[in-house]
Amino acid sequence: MMGIKKNMKVVLAEKVSPATRAVFTSVADCNVVTHDQIKNGLPAELADADALIVRSAVQVDAALLGHAPKLRVIGRAGVGVDNIDTEAATRNGIVVMNTPGANAVAVAELTVGLMIALARMVPRANATMHDGRWEKKSLQGAELRGKKLGIIGLGRVGLEVARRARGFGMELVGHDPFVSSAIAREYGVRLASLADVFREADYLTLHVGLTPETEGIVNATSLATMKKGVRIVNCARGELIVEEALTAALQSGHVGGVALDVFRKEPLKDSPFFGMENVILTPHIAGSTSEAQEAVGIQIAEQVRAYLTTGVVQNAVNFPSLSSEEYTALAPYIELGERLGKFLAATFGASVESIHISYSGHVAEMRTELIRNATLCGILGSSEHVNRINASAIAKEQGIHVHEQKNAAVSGGAGSVLKLTLHTGQHAAQRSMTVSGTVLHGKSPRLLACDGIDIEAPLDGTLLFIRNQDVPGVIGRIGTILGEYAINIANFALGRAEASHGDGRLEALAVVHVDAETAQAQIHKALEALSKLDAITSVRLVKLK
Repeated sequence: MMGIKKNMKVVLAEKVSPATRAVFTSVADCNVVTHDQIKNGLPAELADADALIVRSAVQVDAALLGHAPKLRVIGRAGVGVDNIDTEAATRNGIVVMNTPGANAVAVAELTVGLMIALARMVPRANATMHDGRWEKKSLQGAELRGKKLGIIGLGRVGLEVARRARGFGMELVGHDPFVSSAIAREYGVRLASLADVFREADYLTLHVGLTPETEGIVNATSLATMKKGVRIVNCARGELIVEEALTAALQSGHVGGVALDVFRKEPLKDSPFFGMENVILTPHIAGSTSEAQEAVGIQIAEQVRAYLTTGVVQNAVNFPSLSSEEYTALAPYIELGERLGKFLAATFGASVESIHISYSGHVAEMRTELIRNATLCGILGSSEHVNRINASAIAKEQGIHVHEQKNAAVSGGAGSVLKLTLHTGQHAAQRSMTVSGTVLHGKSPRLLACDGIDIEAPLDGTLLFIRNQDVPGVIGRIGTILGEYAINIANFALGRAEASHGDGRLEALAVVHVDAETAQAQIHKALEALSKLDAITSVRLVKLK
């Protein structure tokens, strides 16, 4: 907890609503400076400020923070913090907060509205009427009632969509490996594999963040598995869709309609979707409602007020109470935790019900909250707006149990070891997976073992994780296939089990680092070829820093 002080100063560096400013009126001795009251420039105004609230225009970089020796908290009225140097803020002991989920209702409402517009051909009906044409017969639509809605991503927005879609009598099927079955049931969503959601959906809506696993998930292959006439809505990220593949599917009639609010390049100046009658385009307005903008302003003001007056931290994106020395000591293990989490999430291949984190060695004696949250951030990275502070809260919201264990003793040569285990409650062939890692030379995160098999490899770059039967010729075939697709191997780590699982066959693992500049298409073709080898049981792509 921080010490509470009087005579606080809050700088509202961008335009906010009167209701946002009013949040601070209940705080005694609080001086609020609004954007139009800043006369001598923001750096001068921050010289004695305790809090700074911004939207997206003001760039809060290390240079600006150098003028703010007393600043304790930065509030971002919105989700993205790209305009804030969070590392510089952390080094200066400043909490950075944002407002994830404040616009969830706005995004969910537009999503449902676009579904209705697609079902009832509202844009064409409006256009023909304005042209003086009465085309009632050609505008017979369809009801949402009884249709199956596929929801990819069951974070705040996805669940708000589910809540509303149930009111229309839709059947809900969803995919999110980081939402528990209990939460899904509460919202009336049947959890299914990504392939099954694609295959079953009459309507498909996307609500996931952008990760290596989600980029281009709507592509030629996935579109081919969908029902003829499927309608697709995207209010999440433009990069989730391969536009060329979607254009072809629309032109062939396989996809019945599309509504897009987000695009790979914004603002949208040129697009194959222009002029297509079965495509609705909106200019990234899903979160742009007066209520949502008001909500994010009020929410960030309330969060900043709570921190200044009580020390309670909400929706922080960095660690609030570490000294410079503590942060320096923890930083390598924070990075190790996030990379191990990303590695495990990309290779686990099942829904997560619980996570076990074990700290061994001198790291067990440190303040491990940020290591834990960085680890959860890596594991839950495909969920919406996860960061190193709110990761625990999001895991709890999604019904995932997190267990921690500390042991100051450590075996082997590593000074500290972090071990992670994911468990699934579903009836799957793979019910758990464990990885462990350490930090070498004070800065290099490294994998040590996976499922009891020793396999040492650097945790960085682009890598392939391969499980195979320990039989002759596998390594050669891996190298040959990667060579055929012009993929250069930077590092090749191997490990094998010392005992079989009971059927007499030994399992082996390989972690293959490849050059990051390799074309994505080439990597995916190589993955497909590797997966066809009889001796290989699974192959996964993992992208780390």
